[in-house]
Amino acid sequence: MRLILPIACGLVVLGLALSATFRFPEPATEVTAPSNSHKQTAVLAGGCFWGVEGVFERLKGVSDVVSGFAGGKASTAHYETVSTGTTGHAESVQITYDPAQISYGRLLQVFFSVAHDPTELNRQGPDEGTQYRSAIFYSSPEQKRVAEAYIAQLDAAGVFRRPIVTQVVALQGFYPAEAYHQHFLDRNPDNPYIAHVDMPKIEALQSRYPDWLKKR
Repeated sequence: MRLILPIACGLVVLGLALSATFRFPEPATEVTAPSNSHKQTAVLAGGCFWGVEGVFERLKGVSDVVSGFAGGKASTAHYETVSTGTTGHAESVQITYDPAQISYGRLLQVFFSVAHDPTELNRQGPDEGTQYRSAIFYSSPEQKRVAEAYIAQLDAAGVFRRPIVTQVVALQGFYPAEAYHQHFLDRNPDNPYIAHVDMPKIEALQSRYPDWLKKR
């Protein structure tokens, strides 16, 4: 994560000009949750994990969010090594959620509309490299089906000015990042990177989906 100069924040969010009346499309396809389903997990990569974690841990039905790495081997899943961009990992978050309270599709809706810009290839904002790529790491055929269908739905609707470049790939392993990365946003709200890059995501989440948020 690189320190950058302050950026202006307005209605232009994630490369999409959002009017006050714009309604981001809800997924037309959903994971079918069994009636006795227990907590599930989703692994998503959308650039620096600090802000992505901060977004998802605010949602009702989400019990835990862990910052870490996916897409590479366990032996190189260390922040300093991953930051070289040579390990195959992507900075990711593992989201534990109750499908009776929040669906996988709703997580994806937040992922695409608030958490990151899915049209940026191998970067997010000031951060460059494959470790900052946009990816959905699915752990079941249903997650794969829903993710691919939603991307096709958003592309067909022309929601973004550019094509979505989010990868949909099988999860081979998730490796938690070092302890100092966990809950970094909430522990360091005055950090310049957090203030200028990540807090606008939190503000957008609060503005667009107030009914989906936990009481804090």
